[in-house]
Amino acid sequence: MECDGKEVVFKLSENCVLKIVKGDITQWSVDGSSDAIVNPANKRMLGGGGADGAIHDAAGPQLRAACYEVPEVLPGVRCPTGEARITQGFNLPASHVVHAVGPVYNAKKNPKELLETAYRNSLRVAKENNIQYIAFTAISCGSFRYPLDEAASIAISMVNEFGKDFKEVHFVMFSDDTYTMWVNKAKGSSPDSPPSQQDRSSSTSSKTVKTGFFSKFNCFS
Repeated sequence: MECDGKEVVFKLSENCVLKIVKGDITQWSVDGSSDAIVNPANKRMLGGGGADGAIHDAAGPQLRAACYEVPEVLPGVRCPTGEARITQGFNLPASHVVHAVGPVYNAKKNPKELLETAYRNSLRVAKENNIQYIAFTAISCGSFRYPLDEAASIAISMVNEFGKDFKEVHFVMFSDDTYTMWVNKAKGSSPDSPPSQQDRSSSTSSKTVKTGFFSKFNCFS
């Protein structure tokens, strides 16, 4: 995966770690067979802006075709807010894509509950499909305008509660602000258990140039 050298690791359980990484999720992969990235999708599941569009671009037209085959539950709705669906990853390095629809912050009466459900269902769908490694972006924090501070708290909480059946859970953040917020929330969630720190932000040898599909966007979800 292409990143710029920033990574912090937290131990969630004896068998699971949480990694927060600065990089491009379209380039992320662990083993190419039991790994999945989570796409912050819209209800139609046919691509959009920000991370959604970047993931569709990187995966190729097969991803849109596969999404089109997902049955509609309502006219124009393949994945309601808070739910998740899974497809192959096609041209992505990761083997699968979990498509999760988070809430539009100002358009929903219960955005916190819906965002929690989106993370929970992403993890559930991944587990049901034998995914061992899963990577998220900041769901709903781009064009859906969810405040970073609250979104980070929800994301870390859901992973702490439901992510321990995986070998690794990653958050791959393109924005400095998002990366920093997630790291701070993860550190604050376990004050008595400091992270297994592997912060390589000052290491010039591990830095790479930020390229790939995300270089076309000035957003992070």
